[in-house]
Amino acid sequence: MAIITLTTDFGEKDYFAGATRGAIYSELSDVNIVDISHAVSPFNIPEAAYIIQNAYHNFPKGTIHIIGIDSELNAENKHIALKLNGHYFVCANNGIMSMICSEIAPEEIVEINIHDKIRSSFTVLDVFVQVACHIARGGTLDVIGKKIAEIKPIKNIKPFVKEDKTQIIGSVIYIDNYGNVVTNIKRNFFESIQKGRAFEITARHYTFKKIYQKYSDIVNFEIPENKRHDEGRRLVVFNSGNFLEIAVYKSNTETVGSASTLLGLGIMDSVSIKFIPNPIKLDDVEYPQNIHKLSDFE
Repeated sequence: MAIITLTTDFGEKDYFAGATRGAIYSELSDVNIVDISHAVSPFNIPEAAYIIQNAYHNFPKGTIHIIGIDSELNAENKHIALKLNGHYFVCANNGIMSMICSEIAPEEIVEINIHDKIRSSFTVLDVFVQVACHIARGGTLDVIGKKIAEIKPIKNIKPFVKEDKTQIIGSVIYIDNYGNVVTNIKRNFFESIQKGRAFEITARHYTFKKIYQKYSDIVNFEIPENKRHDEGRRLVVFNSGNFLEIAVYKSNTETVGSASTLLGLGIMDSVSIKFIPNPIKLDDVEYPQNIHKLSDFE
């Protein structure tokens, strides 16, 4: 049985999400529809890219993912379908796939060209559903579009690295339901620049010198629970998607606050990481013949 997922900024108030599910069932009665999220911030491409990148690989190969973000067809916003890592994606060519495609090359990309057969201002409902159902029936991508070699890149998705590798400047790409702040700095990228050096992470006026393995690592469980004051403590972790995240332990915007509210961080705000040179040990230094180490005189 085919699986079709939906990721949109439709919300739950309007009829859009329900109508899209209904249109799929009208085409294919024997299908599983999974709502990944309909709460993406309106037209927020980096946020949607982060969500789909961290969700899609948990589904079986062959799953078809409809992404309905900024999907209105125009001269600068074409529609595409692509196969990547055994999954299919149907979306607008607005940069939304570039976060995934920066790590895994697509097997095939087509620019959808069936619009002349479908007249609608609701392209997710009609065009994307038609393409997804075509794929679910075993149809090939070349039937619904022409092959293209590249997709549109997303702006400011890659962190900046100083030429001397002493600093990474990233940006906030997502704020989760707990108010945790997710940056575009991934663990493997961070470690490739860090090379074992100490570091300082700065966001607004706050500085962090440690990255925890998990949120509860900030708690000293040897202290009696009634004497701890851990809720609301700020910390940095690599989250389940391996993105650098600034968080608040057991955050709650109505009580202890969240990383976003307490630090005043929003989407695309900067987060800086400065690397501190390792101290030089005297025994590791080569001295000219006429210069002696202190130990030579002891």
